[in-house]
Amino acid sequence: MDLSKIKLVATDMDGTLLNSKGEVSRHFFELFEELKDLGVTFVAASGRQYYSIIDKLKPIKDDIYVIAENGALTMQQGNELQTTVIDRETYLELLDITRTLEGSQVILCGRKKGYIEDYGQDFVDMFSEYYDRYEIVEDLAKVTDDLYLKIAICNQKGSEKYLYPALKHLEHQLKVKVSGEIWLDLSHNNANKGYALQQLQERNNIRIDETMVFGDYNNDLEMMTRATYSFAMENAHPNVKAIANYTTKSNNHNGVEYMLHKMIEAKKAS
Repeated sequence: MDLSKIKLVATDMDGTLLNSKGEVSRHFFELFEELKDLGVTFVAASGRQYYSIIDKLKPIKDDIYVIAENGALTMQQGNELQTTVIDRETYLELLDITRTLEGSQVILCGRKKGYIEDYGQDFVDMFSEYYDRYEIVEDLAKVTDDLYLKIAICNQKGSEKYLYPALKHLEHQLKVKVSGEIWLDLSHNNANKGYALQQLQERNNIRIDETMVFGDYNNDLEMMTRATYSFAMENAHPNVKAIANYTTKSNNHNGVEYMLHKMIEAKKAS
């Protein structure tokens, strides 16, 4: 494993760079400065809202690329590089389907903000960890002055068991992604982290064998195929461990930082 030739690092956020408390370690920011000095491009790639990602990475937000909403939006220094949306007709059809899912909450992930109906304060308290900008509306079908990047559905009992079976029939036309233990996302077929990362690799003339990625859940699968140095977290879903070329320590044991340190050492020694 020759880590000295890495030119781009892309990492998921929840369950990967963030610990179980949703925190980024101070050590990561120290390592980032070394990555920057070595000319390594850094990409934060998450199912989170763009504004939530840059809030977590505020000290370095102007020095990185951000792939948000599972690849539906790519940003750099506040500039929009790529947007992949769902058309309104499809959005309304999906809204009708998702509203039949008992015990679930539906979120419209718009370009400007996230939108929810009134699901109560407990849900808002949980939801607001992932959405820095949001609005509670009377009817999601009446949101017309925004782009539809993604529909996220939450079911506290579990997304793989209670959401995916009811929505997997949509896979012929959309990305249907179990993106967390209680989350499932519906988006355009090209709205995935792998496609978005490919655009950045081509933009920066960086090869797959010069790329390192980290992930933990099914919404990271496409991104894993865009890097020779693909790492599943120790806490990753079995699907991610099966496709990744390597594993690293868990998110609560600084698995990303552990491999970044090794890569920095390899570069300095070369």
